[in-house]
Amino acid sequence: MGQPGGTAVTRLEGSARILAMVKLANVGLTLIWGFAVTYVFVRALPLREFQSFLLLVAFGNFTISAEFGLTSIIYARLRRHWLGIREEGAGQFRLEEMGVLFLFLGLLIAGGLAILLIALASGGIDTTMPVLFILFFLSACVNLPALLAKRALAAVDGNFLWEALDFMRRVVTITLLLFILQGLDPRVSVALQLGVSLCVIGWAIMLVHARLGMTVRHWFAFREGGGHVRAHYLRDIGASAMFTMSEIIAYNAPYFTIALATQDARPMLLFDFFFKMSRALSMFVRAAVEAALPRITRAFHADDRGRLRQLLTRALGAGFVFALGVSVALGLAGTWIFGKLFDGRAAISSLDLLLVDVALFALTIICVSVYVQAALGRFAHLLGRSLPFLAGSLLSVPLALLLRDRFDIAFLSFYTATLVLGAMLHALSLRRLLDDKR
Repeated sequence: MGQPGGTAVTRLEGSARILAMVKLANVGLTLIWGFAVTYVFVRALPLREFQSFLLLVAFGNFTISAEFGLTSIIYARLRRHWLGIREEGAGQFRLEEMGVLFLFLGLLIAGGLAILLIALASGGIDTTMPVLFILFFLSACVNLPALLAKRALAAVDGNFLWEALDFMRRVVTITLLLFILQGLDPRVSVALQLGVSLCVIGWAIMLVHARLGMTVRHWFAFREGGGHVRAHYLRDIGASAMFTMSEIIAYNAPYFTIALATQDARPMLLFDFFFKMSRALSMFVRAAVEAALPRITRAFHADDRGRLRQLLTRALGAGFVFALGVSVALGLAGTWIFGKLFDGRAAISSLDLLLVDVALFALTIICVSVYVQAALGRFAHLLGRSLPFLAGSLLSVPLALLLRDRFDIAFLSFYTATLVLGAMLHALSLRRLLDDKR
C-alpha cells in the first residue's frame, strides 16, 4: 500500500517525535479556537443570550461525544488490517465498513439537529438568534466526520497528512471568528467556518479513499457493510456506547444542573472555565499518548511488561508536565485569564484556582488511562471505572445546594473530589494492566 506524498511525508510520518510536536502545535490552535469562541461570543451576545449559548455548546459537545467510541473501534480494526495482523474471531476488516460508519455519524448529526430545532421552537433554549445557534451547532458537529477521517488516516500512517489539513482549517476558522469583533455578522462568520471545515473534511476523506484503494461502491454498500458491522462490532459497541454515554453525562451534566439550580451566572462561568482548562489539558495529554500508542499497544500484545511499564510511566510523566504547566499558568495569571475570558462579568478566587489545579492533576491520570485502555479495546473495564465519576458529577450540584450560601465553591469542591476518586481508581487500573494477559 503506497504512501502518498513521497519520501518526505513518509519520513515525517515515521518520526514519533515530529508527530508529537505537530500534534501539540495543532492542539495549541484548537485551544485558541475554543477560547476565542468564548472571548468573541461573550462580547457579541447579551449575558442571558450567552448563557443560552453555553447550553448550546454543551449540547454540541454531547452530540459530538455520542459516537459511542466507533472511531476508536475503527482505528483498532483498520490499523490491524493495514499492518496485516489477523486476530481469531475479530473478523477481517472490509472497506464497506467505512461508508456505514460515515452514514451513522450523518444520522447522529441529523438527530441532534432535530432535537435542537425542537428545543428552539419550544423555548427550551431561549435565544433571539436561532439561525446563529443552528449554524454553530452544525459547525461543531462536523467534527464527528472529521474525527473519523482523522482516525482512519492515522490507522493507515496518515497522521501528518491530517494534522497539516487540520492546521490550515484551524487558522482560517480562528481568523473568521475574530472578524466578528471587527463587525462581521456572526451568522456569516459561522457559515463560512462551516464551509471551510466541510472542504477540509472532504479532502481528508478523499485521502482515505485513495490510500485504501476504495471505489464509490464501497461507500454505498450499506447492506453488506452493515452486516459486517453487526457481526463484528456489536460487543465492542455495546460496552463502548455505555462508557461514552457515562463520560458525556459526567463531563457535561453540571452545565444543565447548575442552570436548574441557580440563575447566578458565576457558578456556570466557573464550571465553564474549569471545563475549558480540562479540555486544554486533555488534548495535550491525548497528543502525547497518541504519539506513543503504537509502541504501547505493541508492548502490551507482545506481553513485554517491562517495556509497557516504561512507556506508561513516560506517558504519565508527560501528562503531569502538562498539568504542572497549566497549574503554573493559572497561579500566575488565572485571575486575569478568567476576567478577560468572561469580560469581567465574574471573578475567580485563589481557592477556586487551587481546586481547579487539583482537579486537573487528577484528570491527567484519568486521561492517560482512558486513552491507553480504549486503544486496547478494554471498554467494559472503562465503563466500570466511569460509574463513580458519573454519580459524583450528578450529585455535586444537589449536594452543593445544601450549602446554598457557598454554592459555587461547594459545587467545585464536590466535583474536584469526584475527579480525585476517579483518578485513584484509574491509577489502580493502570497498575493492574501490567499484570493482564491478552
